[in-house]
Amino acid sequence: MPSILVTGASRGIGREFVRQFVSDGWDVLAACRDPSGTGQIAGAEYLELDVDDAASISACRAALGDRPVDVLVNNAGIVGQRAGFGSLDYTAWQAAMTTNVFGPMRVAEAFVDQVVASSRRQMVFISSYMGSISRAGPGACVYRSSKAALNMAVRCMSLQLAGQGVTAVLFHPGHVSTDMGGASAPVTAEQSVRGMKEQILSLSATDNGRFLSFRGEELPW
Repeated sequence: MPSILVTGASRGIGREFVRQFVSDGWDVLAACRDPSGTGQIAGAEYLELDVDDAASISACRAALGDRPVDVLVNNAGIVGQRAGFGSLDYTAWQAAMTTNVFGPMRVAEAFVDQVVASSRRQMVFISSYMGSISRAGPGACVYRSSKAALNMAVRCMSLQLAGQGVTAVLFHPGHVSTDMGGASAPVTAEQSVRGMKEQILSLSATDNGRFLSFRGEELPW
């Protein structure tokens, strides 16, 4: 049975990843800051993991021991601040970089051996088209810059891990109707995850380092 570990699994896109992969019969590891505070999905194994806390990541890694992880989904993220230049909150900016960049990379470094030990050897990072520099627009400096930084970090990492057979990809999940995306967003969590899941299941080594939409379209850096 293949396994998948999802961060930020208590709500939104993360919770939908858990639901769909449990339905498909996978061994699902649902990682979030407070597992006891979630409406847990039957069939998933819940783990405590705060991507902002290096000690929490290490403890979660130790708790899993040598269990392989076929697909690592770095989903946890925050907006930080929606305003732009002229009213920047630098504390919020620092928090966004911590959660959206340092968190996923800490998780990837912590669990890389378990991914390499698996059959699929896949790492998935939830980014955003707002991290595309060539598609930059006014405002949202905090969120855009954090996702652009994540894109670069993962691209560099993918080149380094290619020799170990790891396939790492970044996904724009769409403008999804979640607490972050807003109730009026045009894409449901079910649609977004179903699209990303189709891409994940068909990934090969030639996809390593790509930046894709949830529909599988290539996105510009």
